[in-house]
Amino acid sequence: MHPITKIIIGVFLVAASIYYIIKGIPGYLSPALPALIIVLKGIIPLLVIIFGTFIIWLELDELRFELELKKEKKKKKKIK
Repeated sequence: MHPITKIIIGVFLVAASIYYIIKGIPGYLSPALPALIIVLKGIIPLLVIIFGTFIIWLELDELRFELELKKEKKKKKKIK
């Protein structure tokens, strides 16, 4: 499939999704904005927990690396 065709399909999907969220599908589905807000209220705290855990993991790894580096420097000083 040609890239332009994929771009057009993508633009259509984005536009249709935004229309569904704001207006809904007349006669079939009501607007999805209230449901989207409920989902966001539930997912944001989980994302904050995941982000915080990621920061802790990164900093612990950096601290471990610094400690190993200090040990290596001490070993080199003892050898000299």
